[in-house]
Amino acid sequence: MTDNRPIVEGFLDALADGRTAEATALLADDVTWRNTGLPTVRGHRVHAMLAEMEQRGIDFAVEMNHIAQTDDGIVLTDRWDVLGWRALRSRFWVCGTFTLADGLITDWHDHFATANVLKGLALGIAGAR
Repeated sequence: MTDNRPIVEGFLDALADGRTAEATALLADDVTWRNTGLPTVRGHRVHAMLAEMEQRGIDFAVEMNHIAQTDDGIVLTDRWDVLGWRALRSRFWVCGTFTLADGLITDWHDHFATANVLKGLALGIAGAR
């Protein structure tokens, strides 16, 4: 079995370091990106959205709690994501499921509680003052 954890870690690290082109190179052309409660994004639109976030100055950081791989090569992450724009920072818990094929991420599904995102946003607004 191929160890896919380094690919997912490399993807998240590249996003956090602002190396969007390097991160998107780890995505399949027909990748699917799903976020709880938000529309599903597919294919090159995922690449474009990540590049647009960088162009708009949206910062991303990840604090990994746990990362594991299933017997069939799916990578599971238990992490805190931090999104920032200017002085605003929002930190919230995320459980990610990454499916890979041929060394590329084919499905990226982030699960989170909307209440945690709103709490992180409220704390970020309070801290930005």
